[in-house]
Amino acid sequence: MLPVPPGAIVPFIAYPVPITPPPGCGVLVFTVNRGPYLVSAASTARLRIGGQEVPFAGEGTWHVAVPAGAFEVRLTDFMGVPIMKTAVTVQPGEAQARTFDFQVWRNRVLDGQGNDAATFAMWSNYLIMVVTLVGIAVACCCGFGALITLPALTAPH
Repeated sequence: MLPVPPGAIVPFIAYPVPITPPPGCGVLVFTVNRGPYLVSAASTARLRIGGQEVPFAGEGTWHVAVPAGAFEVRLTDFMGVPIMKTAVTVQPGEAQARTFDFQVWRNRVLDGQGNDAATFAMWSNYLIMVVTLVGIAVACCCGFGALITLPALTAPH
């Protein structure tokens, strides 16, 4: 890919190549992985920086020019439900890195040094499914057991 010319950079637009931020702006470099799913988690995710939606094309590394300051960065599902949140303070001319990591048991947000930077990270879809299936199995087994013993309890002695 060809680099983006410096004059063409627009804040709150995700670029797939490194960018030079406009004056008074910094760069948020974020990476989104596909996750352990059949359909890439990044393909339906939405990114919001300080409440403003930033369109991006899916998994990979993206570079976004943002005005200097503190922002809440949210990765949401297609309905707007937060999956992961982090806080970022961007300085003019500097880059802040975040990795939105979809994992099997828990989703994580990592900073540029690999530290957990999540202010909120929802459980993975797999973990939610396991907990739900266990709850359904317990409810079904208890209900089935009650139905089996019901005739014995109501029979005349």
